Amino acid sequence: MDLLSLRVKWTVLTFLTLSSIPCLHTATNENNIAPTSTSSEQYTTVKAGASPQVQINVTTPKSIEPSSEDQISSRNQNEFCPDGVECHKLGAECIECNLNTNCQYGNKETAQCTVKSEINCTGKKTFNLQYECKYCYQLDPSLYTCNSSSTCTVVTAPSQTFIAKCQVKSEVICLGKRQFHKSLPCNWTSGYKWSTALLLSVTLGGFGVDRFYLGLWREGIGKLFSFGGLGVWTLVDVILIAIGYVGPSDGSLYI
Repeated sequence: MDLLSLRVKWTVLTFLTLSSIPCLHTATNENNIAPTSTSSEQYTTVKAGASPQVQINVTTPKSIEPSSEDQISSRNQNEFCPDGVECHKLGAECIECNLNTNCQYGNKETAQCTVKSEINCTGKKTFNLQYECKYCYQLDPSLYTCNSSSTCTVVTAPSQTFIAKCQVKSEVICLGKRQFHKSLPCNWTSGYKWSTALLLSVTLGGFGVDRFYLGLWREGIGKLFSFGGLGVWTLVDVILIAIGYVGPSDGSLYI
């Protein structure tokens, strides 16, 4: 009995000893864990009464560049409105006039004109000028200039036209827009002389020199190797060049 009770006591003590080891290990780990930082340590406190700093981005406005129309008008004023000129001699680009749009076509009218504020001139800046009651596109062709075209063909039937851009001369006053478009006949030239072409056709036409001169290379070669079409082609070319039916290959006029 003593031996049995001794064994029971030993078993109980062993069991209690083994069961207490995990508890001791857990307590040791809890003691080794570092304390977590408080919110006061994680965040920087803001002092009372301190105003928050606000950053404001100020954008400097870019300078506005003048438009192309303003640049053109400025260039025209510098060209047609020089300083020191008598005011009444300035061109239409430099003055502003009160024109009567209810006038009778072709009559002479008088307009009161004032020099623009940015123009420097001598004499009175307000004066009267006479003008003919016509819109700008109705003026005589000698009173405006138009651009030419080198793309249309002159020697053709029917004759071709092109749309030209025209500008009234500075000293002329008229109603409406001073720039306009107008349909004009093709009348440009590239430097070929009618007299030279006719002389070559009469003298050396049998060799095709007249055609070579006008830039008509294929016909010139044909005349050269056919001896002027045995004289017939030569005679026909003399007549065609004389009446202006055969002209330069680029379609321009003779000079």
